[in-house]
Amino acid sequence: MGATGAVGNEFLRILEQRKFPLASLKLLASARSAGKTLKFRGEDLKVEELTEKSFKGIDLVLGSAGGSIARKFNPVAVAAGAVVVCNTSAFRQDPQVPLVVPEVNPEDIAWHKGIIANPNCSTIIMNVPIWPLHKVNPIRRLVVSTYQSVSGAGAQAMAELEQQCRDWSAGKAITKSVMQHQALFNVFSHTSAVADNGYNEEEIKMVNETRKIFHCPDIRVTATCVRVPVLRAHTESINIEFTNPMTEAQVTQVLSKAPGVRIVDDRRKNYFPMPIEAADGDDVLVGRIRQDVTLDGRGIDLFVSGDQIRKGAALNAVQIAERL
Repeated sequence: MGATGAVGNEFLRILEQRKFPLASLKLLASARSAGKTLKFRGEDLKVEELTEKSFKGIDLVLGSAGGSIARKFNPVAVAAGAVVVCNTSAFRQDPQVPLVVPEVNPEDIAWHKGIIANPNCSTIIMNVPIWPLHKVNPIRRLVVSTYQSVSGAGAQAMAELEQQCRDWSAGKAITKSVMQHQALFNVFSHTSAVADNGYNEEEIKMVNETRKIFHCPDIRVTATCVRVPVLRAHTESINIEFTNPMTEAQVTQVLSKAPGVRIVDDRRKNYFPMPIEAADGDDVLVGRIRQDVTLDGRGIDLFVSGDQIRKGAALNAVQIAERL
């Protein structure tokens, strides 16, 4: 579901790259996208309009069509006998729906009742490197600041940033219609709705989803989510307060063996994670591993970068599907 969007296109790439076993593939999107063709394994597949009759004979649905679509069609797909891996926020906090990062809590897949939720992209990119540390030394508090690429706002937002670059280069006026603020040469707070306490929805997602995925309702998380003029891959600054003292050497040792993590940390060359190198990759890059000088040995700072469309969305969902 949502085959023609940025995540939908990435689903096709990843299913092909990972040689996902399937007998047939159906591409579903809105009526305005019906009739388009997308390539998969060298063939042109026609996009069909998503309707309540779309799921007959379907075993697995990979969904990325938005929350309202998910709320309407996920139960229909389940009633038809399918399992839905949902890439929207619609079911993430439903206690009957597992919220899964395969490197963290794959065992939760087993208790699904037809729907498995894919977490928010920023949550996934943070949780992949901090979970192996949490297992060794329980985390008491996390402070995270995100530098989120425009890919998080979808394919049209990426196209808008590219157009703003072209317009600026040609001396034309820079216009915006997809994003609330100009992305080019700008940094702005994530434009999801802001609650009475001042936190926006993206920040609240990182708090609540981490608690659910870790099965740790007491872990303290505070987040500041920001959009930056980068096409693809989100970056995050993470400050961790552990229960017990932990050295940067111990952290590096744990992360060097962690699934889905690649350490990029060369102080001599000043070479650390960058979104331009995380883009199109499956791993979360981790660097700037250093002791927090204010926490008496219990604090560590990390700087991480991961592809929002791949590990932050489509890849995580396909990994769940592979486990199924």
